[in-house]
Amino acid sequence: MEDVLEVYKRPYDPRRPVVCVDETSRQLLADTRPAQAPQPGRLARHDYEYRHCGTANLFMVFEPLAGWRQVPVTKRRTKQDWARLIHGLLDGRYADAERVVLVQDNLNTHTLGALYETFPPAQARRLAAKLELHYTPKHGSWLNMAEIELSALDRALSPRLAGPDLLAEATRAWQTARNRGTLRVDWRFTTADARIKLKRLYPSIEL
Repeated sequence: MEDVLEVYKRPYDPRRPVVCVDETSRQLLADTRPAQAPQPGRLARHDYEYRHCGTANLFMVFEPLAGWRQVPVTKRRTKQDWARLIHGLLDGRYADAERVVLVQDNLNTHTLGALYETFPPAQARRLAAKLELHYTPKHGSWLNMAEIELSALDRALSPRLAGPDLLAEATRAWQTARNRGTLRVDWRFTTADARIKLKRLYPSIEL
């Protein structure tokens, strides 16, 4: 926990940007009957019945000090999906960065080994050398600021999106609006706060 909190104290540095990554599954649902359009003084109405259309995965990439986020939609969230996401970031937006400081949870797909399982060794090594990994502790995923953005996204999306293309279109519109506003996170929970408020989580030492 303290490792992540110390990372969040670092000042903004475009050469070593702090980037938070998280993912979540999303059910794809379709109306069984056409929805009634909204009227003056009345919200749109949907029938309570719906049809399941599978699931999709949402990756949330969030650079809190720059106020930038990206939400790729994938069919799954395998090691290869994570590796391709990292490859796109390192050779795309962060191509000129010396190193990307990546904060994420300790899911078994979030490892440097995933790069080697997806790309040739030389390419995997090049990507791995550009990463500085920091993991949130078990049951401590709330420390990942990408969760804040996932929560905001969930509130903004329609509950019924019938396919991955509709979902991707909706997430692109959301991220464009958020990025245009350069919405950042002002993280104020510090290591000192943790040692007081979460004292019960620290081991007891008898002197």
